[in-house]
Amino acid sequence: MARLRTAVLISGRGSNLRALIAACAAPDFPAEIVAVIANRADAGGLAHAAAAGIASRVVPHRDYPSREAFDAALDAALRQAGAELVCLAGFMRLLTAPFVEAWRDRMINIHPSLLPAFPGLRTHERALEAGVRFSGCTVHYVRPEMDLGPIILQAAVPVLPRDDAERLAARILAAEHRAYPLALRLVAEGRAPVVGNRVVLQTEPPAIEALFNPPG
Repeated sequence: MARLRTAVLISGRGSNLRALIAACAAPDFPAEIVAVIANRADAGGLAHAAAAGIASRVVPHRDYPSREAFDAALDAALRQAGAELVCLAGFMRLLTAPFVEAWRDRMINIHPSLLPAFPGLRTHERALEAGVRFSGCTVHYVRPEMDLGPIILQAAVPVLPRDDAERLAARILAAEHRAYPLALRLVAEGRAPVVGNRVVLQTEPPAIEALFNPPG
């Protein structure tokens, strides 16, 4: 079975990277991680890549005079690795439109809210301030606009009366670790094609509930 060659971009601790590595370790998983690239040399996720024997490198954004120059170096690193798909996993850089378009429908991201609600930063604080009863995470294809793009799947979690941002973030992170590997599987199997500006999932009705709120 040919496995989809996937690169993961990180900036920090790499907890979602670790979940993706664990999923890809299964012999029947349809994707493999061929490269981990960080924009920070102190990104904790680099240790997860090393422990799994996955090639990694640092492309420091501060070494480049512009976003365009950094993105060109990032693109070169991805192509050198032979990546066919890019997963953003806590990658804290805004990517330029030409870079995003070059990887259109071949780059996915996970965001800690039920998009289109609460794009950007401080998602958990803003959810609590708004008084929502549910929050969660969204895996979507990347578009030039921040946290906007066809949604692949979502996982919802309740917002509890005693929640603060830290408690809510921990509950959502656990859902992210289930949702991202499932989304990668769907993409790698060709079951999450973009039609127009939305994803039309190729799955049987009995699987819909699991797709939108992956079980533990």
